Amino acid sequence: MNAYPNITVIASLIADPSRAVFLEALLDGRALPAGELAFMAGVTPQTASNHLAKLVEGGLLVVERQGRHRYYRLAGKEIAFLIETMGSIAPPVQVRSLKQSNQLQHLSFARTCYGHLAGKLGIALCEALLREGYLEESEDEQSKDYQITAKGVQWFNSFGITLEGKTGLRRTLARKCLDWSERRHHISGLLGDELGRRLSELDWTRQKPGSRAVEVTEAGKKGLYEVLGISL
Repeated sequence: MNAYPNITVIASLIADPSRAVFLEALLDGRALPAGELAFMAGVTPQTASNHLAKLVEGGLLVVERQGRHRYYRLAGKEIAFLIETMGSIAPPVQVRSLKQSNQLQHLSFARTCYGHLAGKLGIALCEALLREGYLEESEDEQSKDYQITAKGVQWFNSFGITLEGKTGLRRTLARKCLDWSERRHHISGLLGDELGRRLSELDWTRQKPGSRAVEVTEAGKKGLYEVLGISL
């Protein structure tokens, strides 16, 4: 008898193409109605409802009721991390249209991943913070986390990100997250979320309506170059 958790249950839930579309669409942390998710997957509302019920029952989604409407979101960050990690080892998508090509280009450049920034922008931020000595690799080669240096704490404070008093939290501060489009690490965890929040607050980044894609404003391009030497 296998004493390990039965991962085949989760694998079978994700394996359906329509359910995979739902999960990927919710990676930006939004809650979406069943009708919008059905449209994205190209299935009927009844089919979408059946799929969504299975994902809720399997613990991958949660449902929120507002009046007569139901809104679905990922059950937590660990689900987003699972989907993003699977994407990093999956074969590349076969582009079949100009619209799909443009969408892939935008997502590969910059996108949200349940609160933090991914894509070329997320990679550039991670590499710049390591280069400047604000982050460093853990001495434990098996560690999935970055270490925030004393120099880094000072810089983050000056940039509007306060980390003091949060080292005791159970939640990881700076986790390595393998990027599915770039196949390199960007930053997730609390620091990743705070970086995304701060750049949006400064109007250096803006999320495209109805999409996970993020654009960098002209002020953002200038600011990122001035503070971190990032050229976009």
